Amino acid sequence: MNQPPADRSAGSAREPAGLLDAAMAWLAVDPDPDTRAELSELVAAACAGDSAPLAERFAGRLQFGTAGLRGEIAAGPMRMNRVTVRRATAGLVRHLLATAPEAAERGIVIGYDARHKSDAFARDVAAVAAGLGMRAMLMPGPGPTPVLAWAVPHLQAVAGVMVTASHNPPRDNGYKVYLEDGSQIVSPVDVEIATAIDAVDPAAIEPAEADNPLVVLLDASPAEAYLDAVPAVRLVPDLDGVTVAYTPMHGVGGDTLLAAFERAGWARPTVVAAQFAPDPDFPTVSFPNPEEPGAMDLLVACAREADADLALANDPDADRLGAAIPAPDGGWRRLTGDELGWLLADHVLRHTAGDDRLVVTTLVSSSLLARMATAAGVHHAETFTGFKWIAKTMRDRPSERFVFGYEQALGYLVTALPRDKDGITAAVLMAEVAALAKAEGITLQQRLDDLADRFGRYVTAERSLRMEPAVAAFRVTSLRSAPPAALAGRPVDEVLEYPEANLLRLVCGRSRVQVRPSGTEPKVKIYGEGVDEDPQPLIDAVADLLLS
Repeated sequence: MNQPPADRSAGSAREPAGLLDAAMAWLAVDPDPDTRAELSELVAAACAGDSAPLAERFAGRLQFGTAGLRGEIAAGPMRMNRVTVRRATAGLVRHLLATAPEAAERGIVIGYDARHKSDAFARDVAAVAAGLGMRAMLMPGPGPTPVLAWAVPHLQAVAGVMVTASHNPPRDNGYKVYLEDGSQIVSPVDVEIATAIDAVDPAAIEPAEADNPLVVLLDASPAEAYLDAVPAVRLVPDLDGVTVAYTPMHGVGGDTLLAAFERAGWARPTVVAAQFAPDPDFPTVSFPNPEEPGAMDLLVACAREADADLALANDPDADRLGAAIPAPDGGWRRLTGDELGWLLADHVLRHTAGDDRLVVTTLVSSSLLARMATAAGVHHAETFTGFKWIAKTMRDRPSERFVFGYEQALGYLVTALPRDKDGITAAVLMAEVAALAKAEGITLQQRLDDLADRFGRYVTAERSLRMEPAVAAFRVTSLRSAPPAALAGRPVDEVLEYPEANLLRLVCGRSRVQVRPSGTEPKVKIYGEGVDEDPQPLIDAVADLLLS
């Protein structure tokens, strides 16, 4: 495979004098003593002859896209910090004031999680918005992303900002933007906002004081309204509950999930005590993501000790849901994102009615949902990777009634609002799936086996190859331009390209493999699916091509 071009970012060519000028200008507007001290050390090192670390921080700026901003907390425009947040907010608010009717009066809702500096970043968002004349409604404390997404349409705001890095490592933070319907932004809005951000001079930003009347500290009523809606998620409300073990994985979902279970009529889950309180250092997990091997070990141990029927995990901002179930051999096994999606979809399709129903999934998720939808006589859509595209499909098909959507990366939506993945309401419904199976005298594994008997055994697998984003995009583009005629000794029967997502799909008989660069991490992701066969050889063959 061709080699990617050498890095020619603007910062790598910056002259030392210009680099120091840029750093000193940044220092002049940075209000955070931590990042000011860090940047001062980098400036001193540059003056002493080692300018490479400083140049890397000023090689460009953290790019704003459909996932907003996400990166390591540190000094400089290539990192997440208070200047980056202020600049992004100034661009966002100016865009909203220029494009949305009554934007200033409707205002924005601001939520945040418990990561390092999330509270300071959230206050900066409010101060900058108010300084530009926009009402800024700040959530009263750290909370889950789904509650913020819910609050945006509930409060009839023009937009929302959630300060979170989701399941990223402890050193990271991020900035998500929500539209007025509680969905994340999609193209071309991301480009329009990024252009507005580019036009912002950080030195010209004038944040409002904390006592500015446009800064409104909300009470608990948005969260209460969210919880009031939770019982409607239940589809079989007269079931007895099951024993559930749960962890919020050091994130902010714990209290909300316990309250949601209570509102839904479920018993309080048995919690992993060591992971229940929010902790930005995530001390018991190396990577706070339920998808990661070992991340749910403490949860499984808790479930085994409690003789639970189901184990559930939220990621740190509670928009994702992981699950583990008892295995036939007496152990426990973690469900894949697709398996959890199949169980939820089967339950929804069996307990809702109407040929106007719509289920939605993403290109890299299993194709089984399409077969299930056809068998149930309902509409089905497949869209780009990322839950924002599922929300866009909901908007684009208003005559169809959305009942379920999922992506294999543990994102599920079991209700029409919020229009983003919600690991809390999905947990409530998954508890009902388990309760109904128990009432019918079967296990969740038997429920999955029944789906395999009806539709074939869908086998999914993934592999990630770590590489820098520019290299990842280049290698996937190169593979798209010259796709292989065979993989692992099998002919490629069909080649499908999705250039908008830089995604390639290769079909070999009853198996398929797909490849794309990650939108949030420095890696290429490969997704395989086989019907009654193992897709792993195809995945490995694609990996060899990407690494050659």
